[in-house]
Order: sequence, then C-alpha cells, then structure tokens
Amino acid sequence: MKSKKQIVLSNSDIIVSKIKKGLNSLDELLSLIESLNNTFFADASLELELLLSNGLPLEIVEDKVFLKTNVYSLSEQVFCIVDIETNGSNVNKGQVIEIGAVKLKNGEIIDSYESLVYAKEVPPYIQEVTNITPEMLKDAPVLKTVLEEFKIFLEDDVFVAHDIKFDYRFISESFKKYNLGELQNRKLCTIDLAKRTIEAQRYGLDFLKDLLHIDIDTQHRAYSDALSTTFILKESISKLPKEIVTAEDLIAFSKSDNVINNKNNQKKKEKEN
Repeated sequence: MKSKKQIVLSNSDIIVSKIKKGLNSLDELLSLIESLNNTFFADASLELELLLSNGLPLEIVEDKVFLKTNVYSLSEQVFCIVDIETNGSNVNKGQVIEIGAVKLKNGEIIDSYESLVYAKEVPPYIQEVTNITPEMLKDAPVLKTVLEEFKIFLEDDVFVAHDIKFDYRFISESFKKYNLGELQNRKLCTIDLAKRTIEAQRYGLDFLKDLLHIDIDTQHRAYSDALSTTFILKESISKLPKEIVTAEDLIAFSKSDNVINNKNNQKKKEKEN
C-alpha cells in the first residue's frame, strides 16, 4: 500500500490557515509565530514585519488581525498576473531574462510592469521560442534592479500565473539569491482555475487564447503572455458560482475537485444510465 505524500506547510500557510479558522488578535498571532519553526528572527514582531514585507496580505487594526484576501470582496481584490521568460528552467543554472505583469481590479487593468533583464547568454532554443537575443539584453538593467522594482510593484497582491509553480518559485528563489526575501503572497494558478470554469480540450495558454478569441499576436514574451492570462482570469471569474466572494474562496475553488470536464462526464454517465 502506497503512503500518501506528506504535505509540508510553509509558515505563511500555517498563519493563513489559523486566521481563517478564527485567530484574529495580534497577541494570538505573535504567539503563533513564536511557536513556528524555520523563522528568520527570534523576535516574533520582527518576523511578522518580515512576512508583511514579503507580501503576506495581513492588515492589523487596533490589535485585530485581518487576512485581506479573506475579507476583501473579489471586486476589491487586486490580482497581479505575472509571466517570466528565463534562459534555463533550473533557477540554479538559469535566470530571469524578462518579467511582465498586469494588475487587475474589478475587471479593469489598473497598472502594468515589463522589463528585459541583462544576461550574457540566451541558448538558441530559448531565442527561437521567445525571439529574445543577447543583443536585446546587453543594455537591459541587471537582475537585482529588476527584482527590486518588481517586488515594489507586486506589493501584497494575489500572485497569478498560468502554471504558478514555475513562475512563483523561480521569482521567489531569485529574490532569495539577492537577499530580497521570499515570496509570501497568496497565489492562484489560472490553469487550475480554468479547468473548473472553462470547458476545453486542453488548458495550455496558446490553446485557451484560440478558444477564447484572445487577440494578442505576440507569444512567449512575458508581458503579452501575462496579458493573455489576464483575459483568461477575467473569463474564469465571470463564470464563478455565486458563493465565491473572496480571493480565498477563489483560491480554494481553484484547488477543488470541481473540474468542469469531470462534471460534464458525470452528467453524460447519468444520462446513459
């Protein structure tokens, strides 16, 4: 009998879980932080400041603690949709060569960020896919500068990407390399969300662009792919059940077993029977 894979929660995940279960006082939060492993500071107040500076969306009002993503309605929440291009898929061997991001609030784009990043080498297959050449990067800002700018741009918004595991981890590990902290933002994958809201044969970005008639010509460039993902997010949000009212509801729904094709297959089976 195979054993189930143990899920290891990060400190920020533990904090979010406890707040969603009712923890709401600053004293309780500081006590919880003191009990956590792998903290950077021995002082809980300093550790809390570090978590906040790295994007954990907490609000403290008169010694009461609120998780913004669990309180703000979807129309109030800011989503930061991100895409990166890299010169290698392994963060230890490659680096970010382009970042593109779009901020979405209540269905409207409110801000954007894009930058190429200096790098000496871009493998031929990366050049072929992205059309980014070393010549294009020779006068671009260095990675640390771009990461600093992007961190300020991101703030504590919900980090959204089409394949969240790659973009979120790559940026977080890049931050750590330059002593810029570690991402603590809440995160949402539009592949997962699309599977629960959009009926499709496949859920790759290019396929969904065609299916949804997203008219953005440039492909495999960071800003254009972030913009395409923004339209997918808007489409998915427009199809949500009424009970999804906050970003935390949305994140939980995206990870649920409510896959639209599974639902349709179940309906077909019920009709056949």
